[in-house]
Amino acid sequence: MPSLKEYNVKIASLKNTAKVTKTMNMVSSAKFRKAQDAQNNSRLYADQLKGVIGRLAGAIGSEPPPLMKVSEETSKALVVVFASDKGLCGGFNNNLVKFVKKWLAGDGKSYSNIDFITTSKRATNGIKDIGNIIKNLEDVAGTPSFAVAKEIGELAQEKFIAGDYDEVFLIYNVFESALSQKPTLEKVLPLTAQAAEEGNGQEIDYIYEPSRTELLSYLLPKTVNFSFFSAFLESAAGEHAARMAAMDSATTNAKKLIDLNTTLRNRARQAQITTELTEIVAGAESLK
Repeated sequence: MPSLKEYNVKIASLKNTAKVTKTMNMVSSAKFRKAQDAQNNSRLYADQLKGVIGRLAGAIGSEPPPLMKVSEETSKALVVVFASDKGLCGGFNNNLVKFVKKWLAGDGKSYSNIDFITTSKRATNGIKDIGNIIKNLEDVAGTPSFAVAKEIGELAQEKFIAGDYDEVFLIYNVFESALSQKPTLEKVLPLTAQAAEEGNGQEIDYIYEPSRTELLSYLLPKTVNFSFFSAFLESAAGEHAARMAAMDSATTNAKKLIDLNTTLRNRARQAQITTELTEIVAGAESLK
């Protein structure tokens, strides 16, 4: 049985751990609220932007813009993976890497070549052994920046237009709630399916200046860049929510261990006192 000193050291260590996890929970809570506001605003903006693209796409002619051209053969794919640079956020990163592996073992087999762009240390470490990474960014996931999203978006568009890839995908954790972040695969290029569906192929009585084609060619690159930025915001909100939940759970577990070890320490102390009393009584009896 551990000594009283060992119990005291363990309890003190657990109290320090509980303080750290509680502090991290509070920090993540503050960051989560800001990230959630940004993520909600980005969803609203994305819905409005898709509506505009849909109306314009419904009136395009037989020759679509380069970013909307569908290849006859889809054998080459570029996948951009968003994860977090830091840990202590439960299964946030591990679940995403497992999702990538599952996709590669399933639908990914239909492609002859798949390359990756990673946006964090955790994504890079999880994918470097299972796929070819053409570009990796680090220390950018914690604070989503449109400049970084634009850099990735322009690179993806350049390679797509050049014919290096037939399709471009995003894999990231969609923020569903504070307790749920769902790994998701989203096709970014070519931009046809969702835009055409929302446009319904109908003429709408709007007057456009400049023309629909020019306006669509102007908006499509910005829409792609915003898709990457939106994924950044979704991932950041999910990361802070996951870390908040993980640290809350860790704090609760630390308090339970403190209570358990306090009880064990008290039992050990009582046992020690009982032993000492027994020895005193036995010594007194022996002197009689």
